[in-house]
Amino acid sequence: MTINLEILNAAFLLAPTQVEDLNTKALVPKMVFRRRLTRASKLTVELMDKVDFKQGRIMYGSAYGELPATANILNAILNKEGISPTGFQNSVYNTPVSYASILEKNESEILTISCGDNTSNRLLKMGAIKALDGDEILLVVTETMNIENIEQVNKCTDFLEVAVALKVKLTKEEATMDLKDDNTKCPESVKELLSYAKQFNENQKNIIEVKL
Repeated sequence: MTINLEILNAAFLLAPTQVEDLNTKALVPKMVFRRRLTRASKLTVELMDKVDFKQGRIMYGSAYGELPATANILNAILNKEGISPTGFQNSVYNTPVSYASILEKNESEILTISCGDNTSNRLLKMGAIKALDGDEILLVVTETMNIENIEQVNKCTDFLEVAVALKVKLTKEEATMDLKDDNTKCPESVKELLSYAKQFNENQKNIIEVKL
């Protein structure tokens, strides 16, 4: 079975260590709330603004989750220090979209998925099934891996921060885009969404075929 999705808008962010020049201060004016945001949360809020999505269902994916928050917890345990309640709260996988939904008062359905290198593929399939209801859906995938000593184990990516967002809806029109590998050395978990985001052209139909 196949389901075709029209990409209404797309955006991506990637950086060797950390994405700079985020518009977080303007997008999240309340300092108390802004200070609680994780890196993935900031990237998600930024992408939602770029694709003009505030209210609606969000499908979110990440292979590694909130790695900086998790690393802080493990370091605290190793050093026999107290674990921050906020740090523990920020370590769960759905933290970015939860913060984004609180910020926008979005009470729609949110689903989070993690499937290793196949995360983007599974996210597309989940989004395609959900799109059968006929509404616009936001697909977001992030990886934030800029933690202390990451260079000692990192041999697979040139980008420690990557985030991609696609705003999609169901369509019966034929696909106009194919999955392309541009050899960007980034986490495998984001590659499918990143491929489509890079190809997105606002001046033409952007339709993809999702095989279930």
